[in-house]
Amino acid sequence: MRLSLLLSSLPVELAPTQAQSGLDPVIRGITYDSRKVSPGDLFVAMVGAVSDGHDYLDAALSLGAAALLVEDAERAEAAVRASGRDVPVVATPDSRRAMAPISARFYGDPADELALVGITGTNGKTSTSYLVESILARAGRATGLIGTVAIRYASESLRAVNTTPESLDLQQVLRAMRTHGVDAVVMEVSSHGLELGRVRGCRFRVGAITNVTQDHLDFHGNMDSYLQSKLRLFRDHLAPGGVAVINIDDATAERSLAAAREAGARVIRATRRLGVEAEVVLLEADVQLAGTRARLRLPSGELEVSLPLLGDFNLENLVVACGIAVGLELPHEAIAEGVRHCPQVPGRMEVVDPQPDSPTVIVDYAHTPDAVEKLIDAVRPLTRGRLITVFGCGGDRDRAKRPLMAQAVAKSSDRIVATSDNPRTEDPEQILRDVEAGLAGRERVPADELDTSDGAYALTIDRREAIDLAIAIAGPDDTVVLAGKGHEDYQIIGRHKFPFDDREEAGRALASWRRARADAGAPR
Repeated sequence: MRLSLLLSSLPVELAPTQAQSGLDPVIRGITYDSRKVSPGDLFVAMVGAVSDGHDYLDAALSLGAAALLVEDAERAEAAVRASGRDVPVVATPDSRRAMAPISARFYGDPADELALVGITGTNGKTSTSYLVESILARAGRATGLIGTVAIRYASESLRAVNTTPESLDLQQVLRAMRTHGVDAVVMEVSSHGLELGRVRGCRFRVGAITNVTQDHLDFHGNMDSYLQSKLRLFRDHLAPGGVAVINIDDATAERSLAAAREAGARVIRATRRLGVEAEVVLLEADVQLAGTRARLRLPSGELEVSLPLLGDFNLENLVVACGIAVGLELPHEAIAEGVRHCPQVPGRMEVVDPQPDSPTVIVDYAHTPDAVEKLIDAVRPLTRGRLITVFGCGGDRDRAKRPLMAQAVAKSSDRIVATSDNPRTEDPEQILRDVEAGLAGRERVPADELDTSDGAYALTIDRREAIDLAIAIAGPDDTVVLAGKGHEDYQIIGRHKFPFDDREEAGRALASWRRARADAGAPR
């Protein structure tokens, strides 16, 4: 495809700020990673939080880049002169955002050929997307999924890097999905993805907001900016005649409703509360450790479902997922069967190696104050003995939420172990000092005294030691919650990723617990 044809896809605000040379090469590929450049590629130099693509212009040119899309024309032209090649430089005010329409054009606008479902919100995106994917499959649709845990379609399953991929990767995978016969795609749409323009070129048949609570303020600055980014899903990305599904139990629901109506969307309201006017209403639910049975009212009548996902908070995800199904005009049978057959969401209320006469260990991705509070509130009534919670807070992220997360944990936990999550480049001890501000009123004790100290907490930087401690002191009727990392199989310390999976660590610690009980002659 000719460079000029790709550039014609740019909106006025992203149009080239400087006319490129008269060259109009055929572009055979696009990349923003200089290491992946092949002859004939357009190299996009993006400015990121950690690295700047302009630092790698020489490398891209040496590997055969046919054109450069940049923000700094002067640096790019200097690199071209140094290379001795005649390569066009296209300067734009924002190369990251410009990459989205260019990528969509290069891959033939695949989103236009698909029924897209976009789900945004602070918590619940992944579980809701799994429910919708399962419902669509039971309705006979060839479905793709793009989200925090994985990208999957047909027989393909790819590991996710970001909740919402960069626009180039997104358009490439949408085209691959369409090539494999996919006709409906369920996508988690993050606030970063919306604010940074990653989903530009995507029009969603149904857009949904699960909830908006504190998170990512290191990026957005304040809650209003964070919410405004979420509302872009309705304002900028709904297809003509699109549907907006809104959890009206959320504190931001009125603003979400207003944005959806301003966009001309058909609105579907979802609620867990009886007596509230809405299109999808939860009438009753019985939540058990083995799963949940629920009865809902939809516009077309009542529906009984069996939900295998654990936790009271999954009722919120259920009503939103049913609202999406209503927006897609899917039959009751498909909804009920899809909910019943929804697979376990990795790292979301995931029970590790359950066995009789052993502690119940639950791994969950909760890493915001609201998510942690909902997690603890869901587990508390299901716990026969003590509730022991292990949690940490990520480094290089919103510091203000750290004491709030600690407060959420402290509200209902009998024992607490505060530890590291992904400290990244921050001092883990400083992170724990921030956490401790939210544990005021609780007694801090050494690790070896935690078992016998009611309501106390202990600190340990080493997450493996924290998991070992929590499970070692647990009795058969106790529940241990490992919050924060969920499905992640790594820990980021400094700028390096190290293998680490809460589920594997918990399984190992549980095996040690059972061996110790057997050696002591205790019943298992």
